[in-house]
Amino acid sequence: MNNLKRAPKRENEEEVVEKDNHSDMATSAAMDGVAAAALRSVLHRVNQAAERSGRVAHPIRVVAVSKTKPVSVIRQVYDAGHRCFGENYVQELIEKAPQLTEDIEWHFIGNLQSNKVKMLLTGVPNLAMVETVDDEKIANQLDRFVGSIGRKPLKVLVQVNTSGEESKSGVEPSGCVELAKHVSLGCPNLEFCGLMTIGMLDYTSTPENFKTLANCRSEVCKALGIAEEQCELSMGMSGDFELAIEMGSTNVRIGSTIFGAREYPKKQS
Repeated sequence: MNNLKRAPKRENEEEVVEKDNHSDMATSAAMDGVAAAALRSVLHRVNQAAERSGRVAHPIRVVAVSKTKPVSVIRQVYDAGHRCFGENYVQELIEKAPQLTEDIEWHFIGNLQSNKVKMLLTGVPNLAMVETVDDEKIANQLDRFVGSIGRKPLKVLVQVNTSGEESKSGVEPSGCVELAKHVSLGCPNLEFCGLMTIGMLDYTSTPENFKTLANCRSEVCKALGIAEEQCELSMGMSGDFELAIEMGSTNVRIGSTIFGAREYPKKQS
């Protein structure tokens, strides 16, 4: 039989625990401040890129892409004054959006399947834009459902595959005018706002990709009879957003530079 007596509780044990808790809170607060500081740095770089290209920075929208990041971290960036956030996956967005305030402008920037349209629109009433309309089918699905729920017209961008990669979604550059005309003239519950592209991961053809999208905008605006200022260009991410701005981007999608590396859950064996 074990006759060892439990050591009496130290008088300062609670004090030690309390200090540990304060230390954990301070560490957490320091980590929380990282994303807000990174946002400020990004906004400064956006301003500098705009100045280099002789543009005004305020029309350039920064979409903070919070993919895989918890609501608590998104809230840090929100508290720093940012209101525009983006997500790649419908399920992740409909889980996060209700936990945050309604004045957030959510952009959906991932591949959208037809069977997820209802889930996305009903789950995120403050969805501001879908940046990834890449064919008439998804445009029609969005148009029908937006009309059925009676919300204001949904802003959309036509995604163009400027790099020619089979793994990428997006209409071919040669088809962007036709799709843009379909959205603009045939989908009364959608508001055509411009074009979007994703450059190659290794950035080898980034300038060509961006130039192709700018050329597509010229063709679309001519076909629709609108000024180029009325047609947005969503191009540029963490690794190339400054170049994108210098080449005319009005909308940059920045994730890891603000939030840090993605945090994908480990697959269970």
